[in-house]
Amino acid sequence: MVKSLGAVSRSFRHSNFEDVQALITGTLFVALGVALFKQAGMLTGGTVGIAFLIHYASGLPFGALFFGINLPFYWLAYRRMGLPFMLKTMLAVGLMSVLSELLPRWIQFSALNSWFAAIAGGLLIGAGMLILFRHRASLGGLNVLVLYLQEKKGWRAGYVQAALDGLILLASLAFVAPDRVALSLLGMAAINAALVVNHRPGRYTAVS
Repeated sequence: MVKSLGAVSRSFRHSNFEDVQALITGTLFVALGVALFKQAGMLTGGTVGIAFLIHYASGLPFGALFFGINLPFYWLAYRRMGLPFMLKTMLAVGLMSVLSELLPRWIQFSALNSWFAAIAGGLLIGAGMLILFRHRASLGGLNVLVLYLQEKKGWRAGYVQAALDGLILLASLAFVAPDRVALSLLGMAAINAALVVNHRPGRYTAVS
């Protein structure tokens, strides 16, 4: 009797080439989403949101801020997820920092609908993060921190993440117009929708 595809439980390991193309593709998707958010004057949560916040407040380059903010989190990534995860996360963060500065030189929007930027940008960021997650990588930052706090302190990761993202959005009201903050909430909902629908345990069994 032939087993159905759903009954197949074998795991497949990613090759180095597959991991490299995933890092490039995933960070490119995220960088494109960030470019849409930036053009529309929006922001999001996590270290991307913190980098946006400081960028809007100071005018400093977003890419350099994002790279610097993530530096303290690599030790946590190593402690909780191991060396391969940390190294791939460092590469993803570095590539994201470079792409976020180069894309505005390569792509310019003469007209951009804010609602489209929120939804399309959020979906692109969510899809990019999903690709990175499936290849045992991330964009570092607060995700690693909240998982560490959950493990060490018993604090619920989802609640801590939501609280930190809420604080970032509240702080942004000093530098970002309220309608942009509202659109940022829509963008964050699009990111979460892409992850919740597609990132489920057991659905994707390849490992790196």
